Amino acid sequence: MNSDIEKVLVSEKEIDKTIQRLGKELTKEYQDKNPLFVCVLRGAAMFMMDLVKSLDFKMEYDFMDVSSYGGENTVTTGDVRIIKDLDTSVRGRDVVIVEDIIDTGYTLDRLVELFESRHANSIKLVSFLDKPARRVKHVDVDYIGVQIPDEFVVGYGMDYDEHYRNLPYVGILKPDIYSTK
Repeated sequence: MNSDIEKVLVSEKEIDKTIQRLGKELTKEYQDKNPLFVCVLRGAAMFMMDLVKSLDFKMEYDFMDVSSYGGENTVTTGDVRIIKDLDTSVRGRDVVIVEDIIDTGYTLDRLVELFESRHANSIKLVSFLDKPARRVKHVDVDYIGVQIPDEFVVGYGMDYDEHYRNLPYVGILKPDIYSTK
């Protein structure tokens, strides 16, 4: 599997440092609140679980599965579908949306719109990775882990065709892996 990776972009050590930094920033803002963290499945699951362990305040979390990709596509359709909705109401809550990566911005734009319509008290966005070169929809991201170039990345929860999520780092997938299908 490692032979499919062109280059390690974010090492395990860099991931740990990034999570500690974000945890401190979030703790400073939410220390006296009880926010609801919303993990966008499946890609953000590893990041979310590591992130919440670094937080030093009372909080709750829930999961939402959304998709703007179809099958083996490496390009978003722009049509964001809710596959699994939250079990927890966001009404009157301070909501923190946790994403693995922001590229086009379609998913986060749709989620912000949805939570606003459900009367969340506040909505903040946390993303482990940010790929601004691919941005189509403007979204204000409050907490960014690492800004990356426009490359197809996998690992640390992110996949190609449901593979590579278990890599402990973020790597650039060799183009011949995803261009041969």
